[in-house]
Amino acid sequence: MIPIALDPQFARIAVAGNGALALRRLRALRAAGATEALLFSDSPIPELLAEAGLYRLPEMPNDADLGHLHALWIVDVAQDVAEDIAARARALRVLVNVEDQPSLCDFHSVAEVRRGDLLLTISTGGSAPGLAGSIRRNLEYCFTPDWADRVHEIATLRAGWRAEGLGMAEAAKRIDTLVAERCWLSCRKPE
Repeated sequence: MIPIALDPQFARIAVAGNGALALRRLRALRAAGATEALLFSDSPIPELLAEAGLYRLPEMPNDADLGHLHALWIVDVAQDVAEDIAARARALRVLVNVEDQPSLCDFHSVAEVRRGDLLLTISTGGSAPGLAGSIRRNLEYCFTPDWADRVHEIATLRAGWRAEGLGMAEAAKRIDTLVAERCWLSCRKPE
């Protein structure tokens, strides 16, 4: 697996599905900044319909629809429908994830912890999502919400250092020193 952080403003992404898992995936994509993620849904639960808003297409994607996408999550549809959509999408060079079907996936969704611009991800390549979730919960404990402010502080310092002409290696040393002095990476979970 090749880990990347995808900026949704430069990718056309969608979910194909009808139920609670499709709703969860669509909400996760929207929380990650994919505010215009499309939903292909021919029989959505009411909550999914409400969440999709104007970005819902009332059927499963056809080849023309698929040809406009970069990535597609397929959730909450019958196995034969998922296999068909995945095969057609893949033929059109669209990256596909069929939830909980690793053999049908070109990529796997990661467990994540978001703290402002800090994004920590965990992947088991789709083989042990429960373990990834357990690790995520531990990281949520260690990387508390105040990490958003820490990232902002470091970004501000780094911008100032760059304006002064400080090189990347020296900036990295300063950041390491600051992190160590403030014990930011000390985490002990209570028993």
